[in-house]
Amino acid sequence: MATVTVTHFTDPGCPFAYSAEPQIKRLQWRYGSQLEWKTRLVGLAASREEYIAKGFTPEMMAGGYANLEGQIGMPFDLSPRSAIAATMPACREVVAARVHGGEAVGAALLRQLRLQAMVSGNLLDELHTLREASHAAGIDSHELDGWAASPETEAALAADMAAARHPNPAALHLTNKLARWEGGWRYTCPSLELEARGEVAAIAGFVPATAYDVVFANLAPDLERAEPATEPLAVLEWAGEPLATAEVAAIMEIDRDEARSKLTEAGATEQSSGTDALWVI
Repeated sequence: MATVTVTHFTDPGCPFAYSAEPQIKRLQWRYGSQLEWKTRLVGLAASREEYIAKGFTPEMMAGGYANLEGQIGMPFDLSPRSAIAATMPACREVVAARVHGGEAVGAALLRQLRLQAMVSGNLLDELHTLREASHAAGIDSHELDGWAASPETEAALAADMAAARHPNPAALHLTNKLARWEGGWRYTCPSLELEARGEVAAIAGFVPATAYDVVFANLAPDLERAEPATEPLAVLEWAGEPLATAEVAAIMEIDRDEARSKLTEAGATEQSSGTDALWVI
């Protein structure tokens, strides 16, 4: 039975959220069913013009991808895109999948949208990108279209965005990890709110693994912790989806070079993806 509820604020178009996936996977491996995950979409941009108005360019974004790839090692397509895509169309589809198919279906679609945007270099506000992601997640596109147009999805998306724009009061002490909007501050991606025994803790923004460790240790010291994985194929079987080298490394708590060697020795199949690879059994 879950003892900590984790509300994960994210967006499929955020490279920081994508680069935090190794640490998210590490938490899920470590604590398993003791955590109840709830994904909430921030809705970073409703149009491409929003990014232009803020001075963002495709070249600037590509430079950011290269910096994150160098730090974390998640695979990226480092070429500049033709534009910076709005993220709302993708957010709406993730919420639709979650509302009508359940958290696991929403998570599967979110994963595929991230890969489309970060590894394949596609734009999240274009129909073919959305279709590729839904097909890869095993969701019928016509069914997803119906889900996305439903009033339940509209209400849930609005609620997600409102929650992201009203951070836990504790998070307001770290405004360098938040972003401004016309109503005040909002969470950046990824941010976590943890609730246990009536207490709530916030982890705002992109942070190192040790920040998660400290908060979990203080909020829920009685959680049982799984040891780091020792067998890479067990990690891939547990995940049930292709994982990046950096994700396997995080779960095993080893560096990427060692993880790559262990995956190769164990007979995992390497799928070349952007600057690195995804691995399957």
